[in-house]
Amino acid sequence: MGIGVAFAVRLCKANGMSETYTGKCLCGAVSYVLTGAPVVVAQCHCEACRRLSGTGHSAGAMFPARAVSVKGQLAEFSYTSDTGSVVTRASCVRCHSPIFGKNTHGPEHMTFTLGTLDDARALEVSVVIFDREKPHWDALPDNTEVFETQPDWTAEP
Repeated sequence: MGIGVAFAVRLCKANGMSETYTGKCLCGAVSYVLTGAPVVVAQCHCEACRRLSGTGHSAGAMFPARAVSVKGQLAEFSYTSDTGSVVTRASCVRCHSPIFGKNTHGPEHMTFTLGTLDDARALEVSVVIFDREKPHWDALPDNTEVFETQPDWTAEP
């Protein structure tokens, strides 16, 4: 399912497709190119997304499958959602970074995890789904201490 990332970016620009997004997994074994604007950028708090992300939500940008080029070996995991659709999640076989998800209720689209994009600054979450399942700890209080980088301290018991 893929051509080289650099070639795909050049091809998109040559064909007047100025909006291209590139991304990769943590180890770099999987890379991708997305062309055009995303259909939607969403944050999801459903149980499956929380468990698969290991945090309180997942964040992803949905693109038409025809606008996607993926290079590298992926592992796939499928499950049936509460609505009966089969959801398939693809991750790097080496570092296990979650790359994208697809759904039988919308097979013409793929949703890529925002954390794997090389530069997601132009994207903003436009919709939050399953907000009723959002854990209370996924919203930080105003008085939470924030560090710009890893602090130079060790936790004490």
